[in-house]
Amino acid sequence: MNWFGRKAAQVAARPALSRVYGSWSAPAPLSYEAQLREGYLGNAIVQRAVRLVAEAAGSAPLAASDPALASLVAATSGGQGLVETLASQLLLHGNGYVQILADGAGTPAELFALRPERVTVEADGRGWPVAYRYKAGGAAVVLPAEDGAGRTAVVHVKALHPLDDHYGAGCLNAAAGAIAAHNAAAKWNAALLDNAARPSGALVHDPGDKGVPLSAEQVDRLRAELAESFAGGANAGRPLLLEGGLTWQALSLSPAEMDFLALKDSSAREIAMAFGVPPMLLGLPGDATYANYREANRALWRLTVLPLCVKILSAISQGLAGWFDGAALHVDLDRVPALADDRMALWREVSAADWLTADEKKALLGLG
Repeated sequence: MNWFGRKAAQVAARPALSRVYGSWSAPAPLSYEAQLREGYLGNAIVQRAVRLVAEAAGSAPLAASDPALASLVAATSGGQGLVETLASQLLLHGNGYVQILADGAGTPAELFALRPERVTVEADGRGWPVAYRYKAGGAAVVLPAEDGAGRTAVVHVKALHPLDDHYGAGCLNAAAGAIAAHNAAAKWNAALLDNAARPSGALVHDPGDKGVPLSAEQVDRLRAELAESFAGGANAGRPLLLEGGLTWQALSLSPAEMDFLALKDSSAREIAMAFGVPPMLLGLPGDATYANYREANRALWRLTVLPLCVKILSAISQGLAGWFDGAALHVDLDRVPALADDRMALWREVSAADWLTADEKKALLGLG
């Protein structure tokens, strides 16, 4: 699976970068591990956006048709919850796989989230998934989609991919160009700091009447001395002593070329949009889409977290239907702190409806 650095995203990002950084070459396609290193581990905006959504989904209060079902889903593995793990996998990879492990009595004992990049769907002649091949440490094992009793053994949760029948598409694909631009802007800022936060100038050699140019050895020596004595923040403002025949010509960038900070903020907002996070929650400047932080947090839950939870919990419920009669999982909206204002508004509206009976009011509030 290789989404980061696709041609369309690279071409879309190249014009904006070329205006600021001059000549810019598109990065080569990366493996999924390299995608995570560049786009998640190496980018603060992506990591914060993914953690914000995944941790919110993992903290959502659950309601289940069976207490044993609720305990099974709420159990943590390695200190990380199942819903949080699946949410992060769907955002980054677009796929999540849950293996249902049963005990000796045939009762589900654990729901284990598999690493999605290690899973390959095995389909039959008609294209229906019948098994999943899991590769790890140079070995591979085939996990049947159903057990001997016809119950689901592996639950596959996937995001929408209109061009693929078996795999979903993660958000890294849509954010690839913005991530590349944001990372390039960060490297540009670091390079400016290493060079006293200003562009380098030019040493102009005056050959004089004899017209003797500098030799290659003299040019290399000047470059080495400049790099050693005048590069880096510790050497900022250090005076430059020139020999005869050399003059220093300072160079500068135009205001348009110095607009890399605006490009970085624009890329960060595009990344936030791809992952469904209001930019205000990531501390990005210049974003006034929402009136306040509370409104933005409510929008995050309504537009991103809750739909993601519905997708995950519905898939798990369907997979466990053969193990638990009438298995049903959903988020208890009355216990979500971010939706407290909506809940209070509903209570006020229902309480003010004098034409409703007490039983009808309870039914509208979910208390019937």
